[in-house]
Amino acid sequence: MDKKKIVKIVILVVCVALVGTVLATCFTVVKAGHTGVVLTFGAVEENVFDEGLHFKIPLIQNVVQMNNRTQKIETDGTASSKDLQIISYVVAVNFHVNDASSATLYQNVGTDYGTVIIVPAIQESIKAVTAQFTAEELITKRQLVGDQIKEALSEKIGEYGIVVEIFNIVNFDFSEEFNAAVEAKQTAQQNALKAEQDLARIEVEAKQKITQAEAEAKSIQLIQDALESSPDYVDYIKWSKWDGKLPSVMGDSGVLVDVGEINPAQ
Repeated sequence: MDKKKIVKIVILVVCVALVGTVLATCFTVVKAGHTGVVLTFGAVEENVFDEGLHFKIPLIQNVVQMNNRTQKIETDGTASSKDLQIISYVVAVNFHVNDASSATLYQNVGTDYGTVIIVPAIQESIKAVTAQFTAEELITKRQLVGDQIKEALSEKIGEYGIVVEIFNIVNFDFSEEFNAAVEAKQTAQQNALKAEQDLARIEVEAKQKITQAEAEAKSIQLIQDALESSPDYVDYIKWSKWDGKLPSVMGDSGVLVDVGEINPAQ
């Protein structure tokens, strides 16, 4: 094979490789759960690519993948209650980006919207809501507090096309002094409840004793009435309680005599 043929073959291979490279840059694949934000010479196009294979102009257009699946952010910080107690919190937020808002969000914020928008909005919403409740109410009305924080957060980040799905208060923690005061209050309430229960028990026992005494007095009165109306009632009571055995007696001589053994006929 002469040199001309070799050169032709090399040129052909190079051309095929170049064509293959160009064709490869003409297509892009948008992953599942994502949208493709199209950039033409760096400018953001309004329309985005859905999941799947799409054609783009090589060297002119670029596609940025925006995640539209449910994502989670967990953050912590401090806030103040209505009665100026310091609260340390840990919260978790589940959210997603609307497909139609992907281009605008990328254009205005970029892909780091979690750090730039969501976390500051969470902190601001928590501080705004906790300032409306006392520290004790933050404990007893935790569900209501969480719902209000979620509502405030949704208003702040909703304009960017970010939807809050779930807002969870993982933990609210208070100062040692406040925790000690809460524990002392609970102890006092428990002692008061115990004293109330003891008083109720004493009253019940007293009523039972009164009832028992009234029953005994009534019984005595019935016996007295029976004695007055029938003198034989005493004999009836005596014989109704006799077990059928005659008593044994001690004679003058010290001999024990069973009255039952005495035969009157002898």
